[in-house]
Amino acid sequence: MLYSQKVMDHFTNPRNVGEIPDANGIGEVGNAKCGDIMKMYIKVQNGKIEDVKFKTFGCGAAIATSSIATELIKGATIEEALKLTNKAVIEALDGLPPAKIHCSVLAEQAVKAALSDYYTRQGIDPKPIAGEIVEDCEACHLAE
Repeated sequence: MLYSQKVMDHFTNPRNVGEIPDANGIGEVGNAKCGDIMKMYIKVQNGKIEDVKFKTFGCGAAIATSSIATELIKGATIEEALKLTNKAVIEALDGLPPAKIHCSVLAEQAVKAALSDYYTRQGIDPKPIAGEIVEDCEACHLAE
């Protein structure tokens, strides 16, 4: 399996790793069955994602997609972050092997899960805004 330089860089030097103690949005997706679990923490202020961190249990591609996803949404508005797609994650990493496409789907879903949690904490129903969160890894394989 060949990985791009960007995938290797984000795997060996992941950005924004850790937790945000006063996060106002936390999302967790994946499960132990597929082996990849992503937890995303966001700090939203004035409609912008001021800070974002992640903790990922999984393969190198899962770590790289988590890392690049945080880079893509840091400083973005909520609306911009909600538009993040797994295709944008793949493009930002200069591609992923077909067997690892599900990692980009998980990264997209982790961002959406954190934003959904943010809306829920504000007393707003997140479904019309963020859509359905796919937490079951079986759905990941539909993207392949």
